[in-house]
Amino acid sequence: MKDLYTPRGWAVMGIAALVVAVLPFFVSSYWVTLLGKIMCYAMVAVAMDLAWGYAGILSLGHGLFFALGGYAMGMYLMRQIGREGQYQADLPDFMVFLDWKELPWHWWNSDQFWWCALLVVLVPGLLAFVFGFFAFRSRVKGVYFSIITQALTFAAMLLFFRNATGFGGNNGFTDFKRILGFTIATPGTRAALFIITGAALLGTILLARWIVRSKLGRILTAIRDAETRVAFCGYNTVHYKIAVFTLSAVLCGIAGALYVPQVGIINPSEMSPANSIEIAIWVAVGGRGSLVGAAFGAGVVNGAKSFFTQYFPEYWLFFLGLIFILVTLFLPRGIFGGLRGLLDRWRKPA
Repeated sequence: MKDLYTPRGWAVMGIAALVVAVLPFFVSSYWVTLLGKIMCYAMVAVAMDLAWGYAGILSLGHGLFFALGGYAMGMYLMRQIGREGQYQADLPDFMVFLDWKELPWHWWNSDQFWWCALLVVLVPGLLAFVFGFFAFRSRVKGVYFSIITQALTFAAMLLFFRNATGFGGNNGFTDFKRILGFTIATPGTRAALFIITGAALLGTILLARWIVRSKLGRILTAIRDAETRVAFCGYNTVHYKIAVFTLSAVLCGIAGALYVPQVGIINPSEMSPANSIEIAIWVAVGGRGSLVGAAFGAGVVNGAKSFFTQYFPEYWLFFLGLIFILVTLFLPRGIFGGLRGLLDRWRKPA
């Protein structure tokens, strides 16, 4: 583990962990929720960077994996409402409104946290594995892979919009009450969720860092740069691409599961193709192939989004396009990469 970072790097990670542990007790609930949401997005950005920045797999469907993890956790949270809903029934309110008489089969055991936590990992992971298996074996790559991943998330969004699927239609899941017996709205629970999310983000960065510095990471980078040469060396590139794509999807699912109880809602709009494109923008803005830069990009873009949507909502998309163009033209290594380059020049002796 000592080879993952320099002593200075480990010190930064330690300071970040300390800040995460104490910050929710010194800021308002608004900032706890906002920063918790941004940390979930940062996890997605790191997962995206692992696939795109290091393996060259540009997926425009990562919003789907994020939403699937959120829906898996949302099923558990909906079951925890019990008879405290509007209709005071054992079924979720939207099922009572639609005159459902019993839970559908895919809601089986959804009142058990361990089962839904398992679904958070298995559903996005299995979907990514199966999709990647057929796509990569068929040698689909580049822009063609990006297009079909975007088609996949769009199809899933349309499916989840249907009331007949049993996922709340366009309203999705909301009005959560408890998680593991604790009231979600209390400051203590929100602080705990914030700290768990921060720990998950740091853990994701460490895991990704360990992978990219290992032999696996070097092979992934080689596949990104010259896949044919790697295949000629005897490596089965399909297996490596499936593995990193599946792992990236699982990390997105975990981020989605942490996102839902903090934000309080999950609906099919999270599967919008625009959301997946925005994830790629986070990574590009922060710095593709830098992990911490990807998380930094997610923080910068979503911080700006929060500001603009609150004060200048009509200008947000224009600003997003502008920052993407400026970074592409003047900071090809992203904001984080540019800052690191400036620091390296400053430290270099004349």
